[in-house]
Amino acid sequence: MSKERNIVGVLGAGTMGSGIATVMARAGHDTILFDIDEANLQRGIDTVRGFFDKSVELGKLSPDAGQTAIERISGTTKLEDLARCEVVVEAVYEDLALKKDIFARLDSIVSESALIHTNTSTLSVTGIASGSKLPERVVGTHYCNPAPLMKLVEVADGRHTADWAHKATIDFLRKLGKTTVVTKDRPGFIVNRFLIPWENSCIRALESGVATKEDIDASVRGSLGHPMGPFRLLDIVGMDIHQHVATRLYEQLRDDKFFPPPMVERMVAAGDLGRKTSRGFYEYDDTRLFGS
Repeated sequence: MSKERNIVGVLGAGTMGSGIATVMARAGHDTILFDIDEANLQRGIDTVRGFFDKSVELGKLSPDAGQTAIERISGTTKLEDLARCEVVVEAVYEDLALKKDIFARLDSIVSESALIHTNTSTLSVTGIASGSKLPERVVGTHYCNPAPLMKLVEVADGRHTADWAHKATIDFLRKLGKTTVVTKDRPGFIVNRFLIPWENSCIRALESGVATKEDIDASVRGSLGHPMGPFRLLDIVGMDIHQHVATRLYEQLRDDKFFPPPMVERMVAAGDLGRKTSRGFYEYDDTRLFGS
């Protein structure tokens, strides 16, 4: 992983997968985005292109740099097309059986020297790695959402993760411009252990009429120094993702503070997921993430 430019595969073209693919292409890596569904794959590629287009519009990338980054992205619905990848980042739906099956299939596709990362935030890295015959090369790398804008990546080793894989992962992430923290293989790692209960508390405060969303957001920015308030953040993350992560953590930890408030279910049912659907807590004319 000492190379400045690698071939990177990203599995899953949803919010996290497309965000991670954006990070890889921006860092100069040739990136193959995989999804079993052609429509989902196209949406993911469009999301990546939209990010770079927005970056150019904002003057954060030159037109040539933006076009070059876009050209580093390709898509496929065939897992076999990842055979040349030196790093593979799995960011599919949080289902243990699905992830284990994918890791088992990767064993016969990619080189034994390839690094395999899982972006899980709610499942056991050890459990996911057990699907592979080479669990020593599997490392948990949880990119904070939205991946192109957030610097932090949580690194969690599985029970059998080798020291060389851990060190190579840290080196690779730092070359992406990421800040790494090391955490144990526990539900929620560090960030979501704190973030999900806090976001739920903010939603409950809004639900009970303590204050408006605008005033809660302004209070958090003005008093805690956060760059954005909880409701702007939730709109970027997506209410469907918040609901899923919160529910998964509640199922494992059985702590009520992780259980999503009723407002979350109503918003998801209405399709008010946030920026990606043009409406969440706020309304948006432009669904693209701002470039950085």
